[in-house]
Amino acid sequence: MPWYARLVAACSAGYLFSPIQLIPSFIPAIGFLDDLLVLFLGVKLLQKITPPDVLTECHQLAEAADVQRKDETRSSATIAAAIVVATVWLIAALAGGGLMAAYFSKYRR
Repeated sequence: MPWYARLVAACSAGYLFSPIQLIPSFIPAIGFLDDLLVLFLGVKLLQKITPPDVLTECHQLAEAADVQRKDETRSSATIAAAIVVATVWLIAALAGGGLMAAYFSKYRR
């Protein structure tokens, strides 16, 4: 990567994390629009100034990583964690529903 492409990427990211901005982020709706604009323009500029061979290599690496991710099987720990989370959620939902029913039946009389 040329130094000026790295500089554009660093400046775009630096603006996003900087406490000094053109439009403060706490202003509703338009506060984040300047961040979005800087990010959009930074990415577009990076696409234009990055050499084509670097972009091609990055696309090939991304495709290879995607194929590898799809080929990997889910581990048993991942499946067990999903089952535990679903079970805890179901128990909490049933307990919450029971508590709400008890509350309303108590004060409904």
